[in-house]
Amino acid sequence: MMTVIKINAITVPEGIGSEVASRFAARAGAVDGTEGFEGFELWQPEDGRNQWLVVTRWRDDASFEEWRSSGQAAHAHKPVEGATEKPLNLSAELWHYTVSVTSKEKD
Repeated sequence: MMTVIKINAITVPEGIGSEVASRFAARAGAVDGTEGFEGFELWQPEDGRNQWLVVTRWRDDASFEEWRSSGQAAHAHKPVEGATEKPLNLSAELWHYTVSVTSKEKD
């Protein structure tokens, strides 16, 4: 089986990038331990774009869909307990990929 990649492309208005990064860092482990979850990265653009990428890797589509339809997904997106965060009102678009070719560096 090949890894399934889910990319949430979020549009981040100028001036709030550090807040977005901080909030993601605070929740980085929220999905760990979920069946089929393989990893998470937040990609910040360096070329003047305002579209950040939330890249997650899953064993298969079923694992992702099960997480997304469960209460775990809603819980992972809640503010950290005790935080008084206001919504950032980010727009997002979900992209779906599978790894078709991979290369590993030789030791």
